[in-house]
Amino acid sequence: MSKHERLLLLSDLMLLGVAAVWGTTYGVVKSALVFYPVLGLLALRFGLTFALLAPSLRSLRGTNARTLRGVLGVGLLLLATLLSETFGILMTRAANAAFLISVCVVLTPLVEWGLLRRAPSRIEWIAVLLSLFGAWLLAGDGALSLNPGDALILLAALLRALTVCVTKRVMRDSTVPPLTVTAVQSGVVALGSAAAAWLFAPRQWQALPSWHDHPAFWAYVAYLVIACTLFAFFAQNFAIKRSSPTRVSLLMGSEPAFGALFACLWLGERISLTAWVGGGLIVAASILATVRWTAWRAVVARVQA
Repeated sequence: MSKHERLLLLSDLMLLGVAAVWGTTYGVVKSALVFYPVLGLLALRFGLTFALLAPSLRSLRGTNARTLRGVLGVGLLLLATLLSETFGILMTRAANAAFLISVCVVLTPLVEWGLLRRAPSRIEWIAVLLSLFGAWLLAGDGALSLNPGDALILLAALLRALTVCVTKRVMRDSTVPPLTVTAVQSGVVALGSAAAAWLFAPRQWQALPSWHDHPAFWAYVAYLVIACTLFAFFAQNFAIKRSSPTRVSLLMGSEPAFGALFACLWLGERISLTAWVGGGLIVAASILATVRWTAWRAVVARVQA
C-alpha cells in the first residue's frame, strides 16, 4: 500500500469516527439547550475551541490574501450551517435532525459538479441513490412531519454540502494546515454568534450556568468542544484535502444511523423498524464509498489466475 493510499484510508476511518461523534451531537446539543440558548451555546462552544487552537494561527503568517479570504468564507458558511442546524435541533426531534441532515449526501455531488466540475463516479452515484432510498425510508417513519425545525435542518444540509465543496476548493491549492483552518472557522462562528445575539437577540445573552449547580451542562460543553468540534472539524478538513467532497459526504452519511441510535438510547425517542432499515442502507452506502473497487478487482483477478 502506497503512502497516498495509507493517508486516504486514514482519512476514511477518521471520517467514520466523525460520523459517529456527530451522530451524538443532536442529542447532546438538545440536552444543552435546556440550560442555555442557541446563540450563547454556539458562542461558548466555538469560543472555547478558538482559544484552544489560537497558537495554530501562527501558520497564517505569509498566507496570501486570496487564501485568507477563502478560509474566512468557509468560516462564514459554517456559521450559517450551524445557526440553521442548531435552531432546527431546538425545534424538532434529535432523530428528525439526524435523519434530515442526510440529504446533504444527495446534494453534495450536484454542488460538487457545479463548483468543481468533477462528475461523480458510477460507484458514487450508486451510493448516493442508496443513501437517498435510505433517507426516504427514514422519512417514511410516520413521525417525521415537516415543521419549521425540519425545514431549518434541510437548509443546513444544503449549506453543509456547499461548505464541503468550497472547503475542498480552498484547501486544494492551500498550504494552510487543517488545524489552522479549524481555528479560523471556530473564531468566525464564535464571533458571528456573539454578534447576532448582540444585534438581534439580546435575550440570547444570559448568565452562564454555574459549575456547582449544573455540572451536566459543562459536561455537554466539554464533549461538544473536544469531540464534536476539535476532533471532528480537524478530521473533516484533513480528509477533504485528500479526498473528493462526494466521498467525504458519503462517508459522513452514516451519521444519521448513529444519531438515531443515540437519540433512542439517550433521549428515549422511539424509532420504527423502517427507520432502522433506512439507517442501515445509509451505512451500507458509506461502506460502498469506502471500498477500493479497482484494487479489489485486481485481487480477485490474481486469485482467479
